[in-house]
Amino acid sequence: MAATNLSYKYKTANILVKLIVINAAVFLVVYLGSFILSVSPQYISRWFVLSDDFDTLLFRPWTLISYGFLHFGFFHILFNMIWLYWFGQFVLSLFDGKRLLTVYLLGALFGGLLFVLAYNLFPVFEENRGFLIGASGAVTAIMIFIATYTPNTEVRIFTFIIKLWHIALFLFLLDLVRIPTSGNAGGLMAHVGGAVFGYIYAVQLAKGNDIGKWFENFMDWITNLFKPRTKKPFKTVHRTTQKTPQRSKPKEAKSAHQKKVDGILDKIGKSGYESLTKEEKDFLFKAGKED
Repeated sequence: MAATNLSYKYKTANILVKLIVINAAVFLVVYLGSFILSVSPQYISRWFVLSDDFDTLLFRPWTLISYGFLHFGFFHILFNMIWLYWFGQFVLSLFDGKRLLTVYLLGALFGGLLFVLAYNLFPVFEENRGFLIGASGAVTAIMIFIATYTPNTEVRIFTFIIKLWHIALFLFLLDLVRIPTSGNAGGLMAHVGGAVFGYIYAVQLAKGNDIGKWFENFMDWITNLFKPRTKKPFKTVHRTTQKTPQRSKPKEAKSAHQKKVDGILDKIGKSGYESLTKEEKDFLFKAGKED
């Protein structure tokens, strides 16, 4: 019963909560797996981390995105998920979940690309070669995207009222300043790559150019590949003169019930599960148990 309830809550959660759950689940699988098997987390996730080597990337192209769901340290994932939830809420207040997912995945993609390019083009990175993990590039893309699209949005931090673009600019400049002295220069380059993408995406979107639309269409195509295709049964038509008693009331009742469920699910898709009233949540929960 508990597992069913958790599965139901996950299915009805918005994309922001799902992203956090996926990141947390991957972290636990890698962490517990490395403990049980007495191996390093790097060994378990070696096929999913992003290498700085072009040849390795050529045979593992999926790592340009998969690295964005991997974390080896508790505080690493903790702060990434806090920033993701905080800035993601602003995105969902203006856009749907698909737009948030697009910024996240493409932010990870462009952050990873800049990481690989930097390590292969700039001599200064040759001494510290390695691999990239973490959602920081994707989170930075979300942060810069929403701060660029709605720069004057005000937030309260303790007793201070600060605009969103002030926070984003401070964090971005902090990353730039830390690149020469930090031992995580590659990770910071991924932040920069994600930030550049988030800025360009927001500027173009404000002009009416959705440069992420192709990726949304691609995700829809991938999703449709895994959807089961239901075959419609053949209909047999019999001609008869005998009148059969009408039984339309149960069908009408079921139709009205289904319409209400569909309406609530549409509301979740647009505004998130938190936007439902208590009555709607109770109705949807009862409907799920009946199914």
